[in-house]
Amino acid sequence: MIFVTLAYRTLVMFIVMLVTMRILGKRQLGQLELNELVVLIMLSEIAVSPITTQNHRLLYGIIPVAVLLVGELTIAYLCLKSVRVRGWIVGKPSTIVKNGQINQEEMRKNRLNLTELTEKLRAQGHTDLSTIKYVILEVNGALSVLPFESHKPATYEAHSLPTKDKGLPVMLINDGRILDQNLQGLGLDHRWLQKELQNRGLKDPSDVFLFTVDENRNIYFAAKNGA
Repeated sequence: MIFVTLAYRTLVMFIVMLVTMRILGKRQLGQLELNELVVLIMLSEIAVSPITTQNHRLLYGIIPVAVLLVGELTIAYLCLKSVRVRGWIVGKPSTIVKNGQINQEEMRKNRLNLTELTEKLRAQGHTDLSTIKYVILEVNGALSVLPFESHKPATYEAHSLPTKDKGLPVMLINDGRILDQNLQGLGLDHRWLQKELQNRGLKDPSDVFLFTVDENRNIYFAAKNGA
């Protein structure tokens, strides 16, 4: 009986946490702001308690989760409506580098050392600080690097070259399965798809690992290993 109770409690708390995280929205762990990180840590502790402590009612876990959810949604709303409130709760971005010069005071304030700074810059493909106009430490801990105009990568627009937007590639075959809804959404049919496969030496869609097409009918094709 105790195992059934344990399974039941686990299932209920799993559903509660799933719904809670779904309401809170989509965030990658590295993009969490301070208030969101605090809520996540507290939620993880609260969710386990009613599962492992049999003499606690499930409401002892559900009510705190609901309170945290309402609190987080309230904070998110206030931050959305007021820049000042957002600054108090979440904090403000810090300018670590300005016009190629390191702001040592901001580095000390944010406990960021030179080794960490150079590592993060190298990870983004920057090795020379003199080519960087701004480095901004965002509130979620990420570094935004803005190089000087003369050191930005060349673009078609800068050289007045004609461009044509390919649009978003749409997946038509996923690991051998034809996605009929996507196919119809592009105004295509199985006959067109079969012809394109035959042009690439395949007859059966089950031999295709990935097949995508964009708005300009540019195709990306990958056969399964051994096909």
